[in-house]
Amino acid sequence: MNAGHDAILIGGGHNGLTCAAYLAKAGQRVLVLERRDVVGGAAVTEEFHPGFRNSVAAYTVSLLQPRVIADLELEKHGLRVVLRKANNFLPRPDGSYLLTGAGRTRDEVAKFSRKDADALPEYERRLDAIADVLRAVALEAPPNVTDGGWLKALPELLRAGKLGTRLGKLDSNLRTNLLDLFTISAAEYLDRFFESEPIKAVLGFDGVVGNYASPYTPGSAYVLLHHVFGEVNGVKGAWGHAIGGMGAITQAMAKSAQAAGVEIRTGCGVREILVENGRTVGVVTERGDIEHARAIVANVNPKLLYERLLAPDRVPAPTRERMRNWRCGSGTFRMNVALERLPDFSCLPGVGDHLTAGIILAPSLDYMDRAYHDARAYGWSREPIVEMLIPSTLDDTLAPPGQHVASLFCQHVAPTLPNGASWDAHREEVADLMIATVERYAPGFKDSVLGRQIKSPLDLERDFGLIGGDIFHGALSLNQLFSARPMLGQADYRGALPGLYLCGAGTHPGGGVTGAPGHNAAKVIARDLR
Repeated sequence: MNAGHDAILIGGGHNGLTCAAYLAKAGQRVLVLERRDVVGGAAVTEEFHPGFRNSVAAYTVSLLQPRVIADLELEKHGLRVVLRKANNFLPRPDGSYLLTGAGRTRDEVAKFSRKDADALPEYERRLDAIADVLRAVALEAPPNVTDGGWLKALPELLRAGKLGTRLGKLDSNLRTNLLDLFTISAAEYLDRFFESEPIKAVLGFDGVVGNYASPYTPGSAYVLLHHVFGEVNGVKGAWGHAIGGMGAITQAMAKSAQAAGVEIRTGCGVREILVENGRTVGVVTERGDIEHARAIVANVNPKLLYERLLAPDRVPAPTRERMRNWRCGSGTFRMNVALERLPDFSCLPGVGDHLTAGIILAPSLDYMDRAYHDARAYGWSREPIVEMLIPSTLDDTLAPPGQHVASLFCQHVAPTLPNGASWDAHREEVADLMIATVERYAPGFKDSVLGRQIKSPLDLERDFGLIGGDIFHGALSLNQLFSARPMLGQADYRGALPGLYLCGAGTHPGGGVTGAPGHNAAKVIARDLR
């Protein structure tokens, strides 16, 4: 068969664009097919109210790999990232607050507990040491469980040995900490260091971001860790903003890919993957066009790949079973609001660095726990967790002069509502609740809202292919991480059939706007194509 392309990428999200760019730089002929009219997947900037633009789904920068930024020359193609002036702002119902960031966190924590302020450096030292190992591991395929003889097993044993060497550089105490972070709850881990609620709330919030779970759920400590091994402009663990919104990242990636020779087609979804003699050979688009390639690379949730794009009889039984049990659902309700003016918080009135921070409206771990159990019982939290960012405090390209945009990342909501209820029937009601939650801390916020965009879990699935609204393409639980992501035997980005590959967040190292899965998959695919 004479393939028209070396590789076809299904999905023009950030990992698909990253993978495509690397493959083209390696001399491959690459075609990207994107269902929507714009590339970027969930990392896009759109006008959601006349004159107001914002990052529609993914909304902040930290985990994007510096190597990807450098290799794809994203800054040359227009990407500019700026740091927040403060990291996080936690207003509290009693009128107190915690404001974290470089040079201020320890003094702020001391307002609530001197003991916690003294414990903070050791907490950060341990997490930083472990995060350094994970940063390196994130840019490599994990050891893969293989069938076959020693020739197949040897490379995996060498990879496992390399990992063992890295872990061996951690002292025994840190290795124990790493094991704990993979298995225990965020609350249990934080309780080892801190006694006061504000610092535990700020740090524990990272354990529930995108994670439909309580901070007391075993395994939630890893989600906390996953969110701290990022880096912005050389500052480890920092959070930033891409000027122009998250779409600036993916537009720069698209320009880099096209400069390397990648062909990108938007408004061109894939209906089916073609299989001949047990091997993937091409795709059928939703328009009925047939495109052939030596490698078919899926930048979609693994469940979407194996249950919707391939005929069931083409998928091996173990993969079908794994996908039946693949756990999705982030508990996420996403909103963008156009604001006439900046919010004014009762505990810290006026304009200041706190308005550039991640504003966390969830004063304690117990509050987050109740939000989770509420969502399970009723469909959504009666007192929800809201993180609000106001990117227009750092970027005047997003709103008219004097006005602002805000991102509201809201939890917990059930990915599927109980008793057969539809999200379409309740999205406005829940959006009102989220606005009212901000209003409690910043009176007048509701009246300042000029317009809003709502993304329920169902909207996130329909618009971006995020099943159950899952921003990670699958929960970051121990049985869905590392060599088990998406399943044992497919950890090296090679899919269930010859010629099939995965490069999305459902592969190692997981979710977030990282570019790491796309980078790692491209290395494997390029080697196979050679």
